Amino acid sequence: MKDKPKYVVAVTALNAIDNPGPGVGVIRSLRDCSDFELRIIGLSYETMEPGAYMHDLVDITYQIPYPSAGSEHLLDRLLFIHSIEKLDFIIPNFDAELKNFIKISKTLKNHDINTLLPDIKMLTNLDKMHLHEFCSKHDISVPKTKLLSSVEEISDLDEEFDFPVYVKGTFYEAYKAMNKAQVMTYFSILSLKWGLPVIIQENIEGTEIDVAGLGDGKGTLIGAVPMRKLYITDRGKGWSGVVLSDDSLVEFAKKFAQATKWRGGFELEFVRTKNDELMLLEVNPRFPAWIYTTAASGQNLPAAAVKLGMNLPVTPFKKYKPGIMFVRYAWELITDITEFQNFSTQGMLSKKKLVN
Repeated sequence: MKDKPKYVVAVTALNAIDNPGPGVGVIRSLRDCSDFELRIIGLSYETMEPGAYMHDLVDITYQIPYPSAGSEHLLDRLLFIHSIEKLDFIIPNFDAELKNFIKISKTLKNHDINTLLPDIKMLTNLDKMHLHEFCSKHDISVPKTKLLSSVEEISDLDEEFDFPVYVKGTFYEAYKAMNKAQVMTYFSILSLKWGLPVIIQENIEGTEIDVAGLGDGKGTLIGAVPMRKLYITDRGKGWSGVVLSDDSLVEFAKKFAQATKWRGGFELEFVRTKNDELMLLEVNPRFPAWIYTTAASGQNLPAAAVKLGMNLPVTPFKKYKPGIMFVRYAWELITDITEFQNFSTQGMLSKKKLVN
């Protein structure tokens, strides 16, 4: 019997909080795959990211520099980690870190560290600031959008938009504003946190639907699973959802992969209007936080991403199981303060107690 391949895979976004990152879901998906053996390396920006302390999922976690530190500092840290762990593959899961990872991906490849990422041009074409232009080019319905670079521009909003509107940061966060005063408040919050411009988007009434997908970078859709949000938090995050049987959504994802030649994981966020029209709200250039639901429904997209990145044969998924539902919950993960202390001082946290 042929031995299974063994890979060392590093994963970011371990912040399993009320606004969770995709990292823990990605790792759970990888752990469910029986096609290879894995050592999972967590990459954490902060010492309080819960995933770092989930030792049943993560073998060891290393701190990495914040995206604002730039790609060179990230590369230096990753090559140091590589000298210890011999990394095979990295899955970045934060929007804000992707440009740095893309910039250093060729250098990582020279050190035998593989990734599965879009290029900078495609990443820029589909970000929140340029999505409207992309959708117009490809005849995709999208809500009216405006970019605000100054507070003064808020005064004229009621001439272009009906309230309420959504106020969005360049990378994360969205608030529903009922009037210009609220827009001003959210503009201040988001511009301070994520910089300019701040995005104003028309409010479209309807059902929120997301599609998680994986593209091979050559125009082929490896898999796609649609999900309808059942419960949404006050921060706009889906806290429960159910997998849908909807060929039109899968077909949309297929056309998206063909048009963009997207390489890696992605999430399409839609609103289906009362007239049954699909309006594309956002394209998230990485796996979503609910990605484990795709594995549970029969399409293990993170595992397929590893296979693609490691040049293993991958056959596009043909089906998935609708009706699979997820419900998030919170619980207290118990550990010892020495783990936090060691992580803070040494920049790494493993299953075994670290020696001072």
